[in-house]
Amino acid sequence: MDALLNAVIYATSFLGMLTILVFVHEWGHYIVARMNGVRVEVFSIGFGPEIWGRNDKNGTRWKVSAVPLGGYVKFFGDASAASTPDSDLDKMSDKEKKESFHFKKLYQRAAIVFAGPLANFIFAILILATLFYLYGQTERAAIVSNLVEGKPAAEAGLQIGDKIIAVDGDEIDSFQDLVLQVLYSAGEGLDITVLRNGQEVTVTVVPQEEIITREGEVQLDPNGKPLKAYQIGVQNSEERIFIEHTVGSAVWAGVLHTGTIVKQSLRGIRQMIVGTRSVKELSGPVGISQVTAEAARRGIHYWIQVMALISISLGMINLFPIPLLDGGHLLYYGFEAALGRKLSERTQEFGFRIGLVLVLGLMMVATFNDILKFNW
Repeated sequence: MDALLNAVIYATSFLGMLTILVFVHEWGHYIVARMNGVRVEVFSIGFGPEIWGRNDKNGTRWKVSAVPLGGYVKFFGDASAASTPDSDLDKMSDKEKKESFHFKKLYQRAAIVFAGPLANFIFAILILATLFYLYGQTERAAIVSNLVEGKPAAEAGLQIGDKIIAVDGDEIDSFQDLVLQVLYSAGEGLDITVLRNGQEVTVTVVPQEEIITREGEVQLDPNGKPLKAYQIGVQNSEERIFIEHTVGSAVWAGVLHTGTIVKQSLRGIRQMIVGTRSVKELSGPVGISQVTAEAARRGIHYWIQVMALISISLGMINLFPIPLLDGGHLLYYGFEAALGRKLSERTQEFGFRIGLVLVLGLMMVATFNDILKFNW
C-alpha cells in the first residue's frame, strides 16, 4: 500500500509540475507568434494521440495528448512539431505566406523561438518574487563565527570575525551565498575575500567533499544513502538578517536569485565537460520526480520553490545550441544572419539528427544515473 501511495505521489507531483512548466514554455512561443501574425495550428500538452481537444476562434487546436512528457506548438507551414518546414511552402498564396512562421523576418522568428525559454525564466522570477514579497527573506550574515581545526578554511588562513565579502570576485551578501559557491565548487580552489580590521584580505580555499552530519548524526538522502557535499569548515554567525520586500525589490531579488542559479548551473555543466564534476550527478525524469515528491510531502510552499528551480533549468537547457532545442534554432538563425541566407534543408535535417542523438544520449545517461541511485 505504501509503495502504491508513493507511486501516486511521485506521478502526480512530477506530472502536475511538468504540465504547468510545459504550458508556460509553449505559451511563450504561442503569444509572441500571435503578436507577429503567425497562425498557430496546434497547442499541445503532451505528445502522441489526442485525449482531449477543442478549437478556438482563431483556428488553433488546443489539446492534451497521451504522452505527458513535453508539449509543442505547431505553426502554419510546419511539417511537424519540431517546426521543420512543410514541403509545400512554395505553393502558398501571398495571404498564406503572411501567416506562416517560415516567411517571417529573421528577428521575428528568433523572437518567437526565444520566447519559450524566456517565459520559463519570467515564470520563475514571478514565483520567487511572490515568495519574497509574502514571506520576506531571512538570511545569515556572512561572518566567520567558528573554524573547524584542520579543515580547508582554517588551513588557508581565515580567522574568526572575518566578514566574507566576495568569492572569486562575486559579491557575497549572506552566508547562504557562500554555501552555494562552496557546494558548486566541485573541489576547485575558491578565492575568498574577507574584510578584516578594515582591510580586504584574499585567501585561496580548496573545498573538500565530506559526509554531512547534524548533531553527530549522519544525514541521509531520500534513498537512505549518506549525503555528501563540499565543505570548507566554516561556521556562520548566528546573526539573522530579515529583509522585508516591496513589490519592486521582491522582483529584483527574484531576478538576482534566478541569475545566481543560472550562473552556478552553467558552472556545474562546465565542470562536467572538463571532468572536475562527475556526469553521475545528472538527473532525469526519475530523479526529478523524487525531488518533486519530496517537496510535495513537505508542503505546497516547497513544491512551488522546486517548480521555480526546474523552470529555470528548463529555460536554460532549451537555450543550449543543440539542433532540436530552441537554442539550435537560434544557432541556425545566427548562421542565416551571417550568411545572408537560410541553411539548406539537408544541412538543417542533418543537424536535427545530431541533436536528436545528443538529447536522447543525455536522457539515457541521466535516467541510468537515476536508476542506480533510486531506492527500489
